[in-house]
Amino acid sequence: MTEYSTLAAVDLGSNSFRLQISRLVDGQFYSLDALKESVRLGAGLGADKRLDEASCNRAIACLQRFGERLRDFPPGAVRAVGTNTLRVAKNAPQLLSQAQAALGFPIDIIAGHEEARLIYLGVSHALPRSSERRLVVDIGGGSTELIIGSRYKPLRLESLYMGCVSYTQRFFSDGRLTGKAFKAAELAAASELQTIRGEYNPSHWAQAIGSSGTARAIAEVIEQIGGATGRIDRAGLERVREMTLAAGDIRRLALPGLREDRQPVFAGGLAIMLSVFRELEVQDMNTTDSGLREGVLYDMLGRFEHKDAREATVRQLMRRYHVDAPQASRVEALALKLYREAVGDDLDDTDLQRLAWAARLHEMGLSIAYSGYHKHSAYIAQNADMPGFSRSEQQQLSLLLFAQRGGIAKLLPAVRRTADWLLILCLRLAVLFHRGRSDLDLAHVRVRARPGEWLLEIDGDWCAANALTQANLEAEQQGWAAGPFPLRIKHPRGERR
Repeated sequence: MTEYSTLAAVDLGSNSFRLQISRLVDGQFYSLDALKESVRLGAGLGADKRLDEASCNRAIACLQRFGERLRDFPPGAVRAVGTNTLRVAKNAPQLLSQAQAALGFPIDIIAGHEEARLIYLGVSHALPRSSERRLVVDIGGGSTELIIGSRYKPLRLESLYMGCVSYTQRFFSDGRLTGKAFKAAELAAASELQTIRGEYNPSHWAQAIGSSGTARAIAEVIEQIGGATGRIDRAGLERVREMTLAAGDIRRLALPGLREDRQPVFAGGLAIMLSVFRELEVQDMNTTDSGLREGVLYDMLGRFEHKDAREATVRQLMRRYHVDAPQASRVEALALKLYREAVGDDLDDTDLQRLAWAARLHEMGLSIAYSGYHKHSAYIAQNADMPGFSRSEQQQLSLLLFAQRGGIAKLLPAVRRTADWLLILCLRLAVLFHRGRSDLDLAHVRVRARPGEWLLEIDGDWCAANALTQANLEAEQQGWAAGPFPLRIKHPRGERR
């Protein structure tokens, strides 16, 4: 993977969209530029879980501006991630297509646990190195991530469906700041937190850290009314609650230190933070400016330095589902050989990596049942928590696993790229050749990509000595007649089968 000295992270949050551009020097990131816009995407999410036109238009306009700033960046130097609102919105796929065109780069929708992992990665790099356990709380626009970790390693990850935008809409939609509304919001947050209280009480951590705009906004108000800099304590938190209630209305909420862009969603975030302190028995909390964007940057750095979290996830899945490692290695080696020879100089590292992961995980469904194991493998890849993987990456991996066996026609609605058909062919052939689960000399086997067809070249004498494999190859050839690219088998003497 190519390394870059300047990287950019784009965070499409439920409240704000943010762009962070940083330069890498001696393994540390130094900020060069930062942009933020209060898009309030989550505010456009209706009861039907669809984003309204106004919020979509705000998102596209913002990303067009971000895209202008990123215009000269190479593709590998930018990563954009979408969080809770884009996870739950039913029309997110339609918006995503326009959003990617506006930004000029792909956008990954990440799961809640992956968001939590990246937040912790960013926060941990901003703190002094310490082996003590830390609780990190990030109250976003649509979700709240809670992580317990030590050094750079997260030990527990949770993502709860409550955020400053969604709670403000839910409990303060009329703009009134009443004790009854606050009580209802705090009880709702407490109900969410009750499920994790046992694993997140102070016996499991030594220091609490708040990241995100909500934590920083509360800390800033507390400092302005006489509290410590960058800290949230119980007394200060209760006083901010009293001052918020005294305002009576969101439009009159003029707390010292509270920025105008934070005012419309402050009440919802404050109610959640109050419940976090009470339910998890937090006494005081430091705050940090670092979070998801910095985590994305360090995760990109890890991929450049071959410390890719996705590799660790694949290894862990292999262990969890008792994958036959020697067999996975055989299939991987042949699949990658076929792919490399087929594409030649047009090698795509991303596709190569995806094929390698699929080969290693293709049999994990066997731990459930042999019958339909490829479907079980695909289901696991689609639905499991896979640190480092975006939702789209899990979907792409799931497709390859599903396609490793069975009919070709079933894949027609799902496979869009010619490159994906080649990945499927290489994986299917590798599985087919290694059905006997033994080491074979297959240097003579090659795949060629020809206009309108795939060509499989294989030694004729070898086929004659391996009648079962030859029969399976003929059945595979017949199956590809239902696909967009037929498979032709050629022996060295040139005769067809």
